[in-house]
Amino acid sequence: MIFTKDDFGPDFHWGVSTAAYQIEGAHDVDGKGPSVWDHFVSQKGKIQDHTTGNHACNHYHNYSEDVGLIQSLNIPNYRFSIAWSRIMPDGIGYINQDGVDYYNRLIDECLDKEITPWVTLYHWDLPLALQKKGGWVNREVLGWFEDYVSTCVKLFGDRVKNWMVLNEPMVFTGAGYFLGYHAPGIKGIKNFVPAMHHATLCQSLGGRIIRDLQPEANIGTTFSCSHIDPASPEPKDVKAAKRFDALLNRLFIEPALGLGYPVEDLPIARRVEDYLKADDEQNMVFDFDFVGLQNYTREVVRHNWYMPYLQGQIVKAEERDVELTTMGWEVYPKGIYKMLKKFNAYDKVKSILVTENGVAFDDQLENGHVKDPKRVKFLQSYICEVLKAKRSGVKVDGYFIWSLMDNFEWAEGYEPRFGIVYNDFETQKRIVKDSGYWYSRFLKSSKVMLNDELLKSSG
Repeated sequence: MIFTKDDFGPDFHWGVSTAAYQIEGAHDVDGKGPSVWDHFVSQKGKIQDHTTGNHACNHYHNYSEDVGLIQSLNIPNYRFSIAWSRIMPDGIGYINQDGVDYYNRLIDECLDKEITPWVTLYHWDLPLALQKKGGWVNREVLGWFEDYVSTCVKLFGDRVKNWMVLNEPMVFTGAGYFLGYHAPGIKGIKNFVPAMHHATLCQSLGGRIIRDLQPEANIGTTFSCSHIDPASPEPKDVKAAKRFDALLNRLFIEPALGLGYPVEDLPIARRVEDYLKADDEQNMVFDFDFVGLQNYTREVVRHNWYMPYLQGQIVKAEERDVELTTMGWEVYPKGIYKMLKKFNAYDKVKSILVTENGVAFDDQLENGHVKDPKRVKFLQSYICEVLKAKRSGVKVDGYFIWSLMDNFEWAEGYEPRFGIVYNDFETQKRIVKDSGYWYSRFLKSSKVMLNDELLKSSG
């Protein structure tokens, strides 16, 4: 027995994803203001390979060819983000028409090529002018964000019907405002907790703004998630894993569903009480049309009393004798099935889209060709798990590969290559990898199958 894309149904959304800072380049072109990432990468020692995203993939100038490439690969949906400081250089007030014109051209190019645009409003690149006022730690971000979202929906809502409010709020608040290894590079629980709370409020605020301005829009927001296993059956490890699960997988989705913060399993979250104001708990709630699930790996957690706040630590994948990616992450296809089941168990989740799933391997360009069999196997095995979840009753309605092309991978720079298209960053030449050709054939023909043995062995 074989399985093809037809088994997912005719209304299943297949696509690819990107993010503005990671691909656009043109960091100071046509009136764009600096973002926190523009500033962060300029500081010594912040990026592993000492590069910046100043030029990235130059998608700003190559968008037409890139959208044409998406079309040539038979990919019907393109998820991309809007750079806040390209639209509003100072974060509020003045609207930069050149930036508006760029996104108008990009959206129109997609529609002309019969590719549906899915727009992420915030993918981590806060205008630097707003960070100088405190950024996500400052409650005034609610007003700034309202202004920005309203502007985007009024400008592009006549053609964009699918919106995502935030990309992975756990990552940009945790890595940016607690651990400090992402922009803006701030550390400490005193910064993380208010940033977390304000992001929670903004994800629902953004949803309400879109609904008010565009009642027929399809509105979602996206969450990073990883299946968490305890390192042993010992109660201390089990409890530590539960705390990590509450932090990494539940902290932002549950308030949106009206369940509040998971304070019983994550006591540190009680510190949010210092920042709660009247009606905040009500205003954290929004009835999203879909939630975006973004899954790459799993984590194994052991108890460690000396680790602050969580009394636990992640056991590195390299210590566990498992298959690793360039990022040092474990290849664990069953994880996406388990996370789909977990999200689906929430009563108020209407629909789930896998808005990011992909892998970085050490791709090599040889004689103008990139053979990446490990990525092909990765995609097939994860897509099989999505089908398995769908067949078990999970309301999963889409799958987007991360990423269209190799790009600037945040603090890791250009070494990790996630794309199904190889990018030569010196010449900006795009070369479709074997994985891209496989995805193209899979989307075009009902005869290209997913291996039935993968379905059998993955369970």
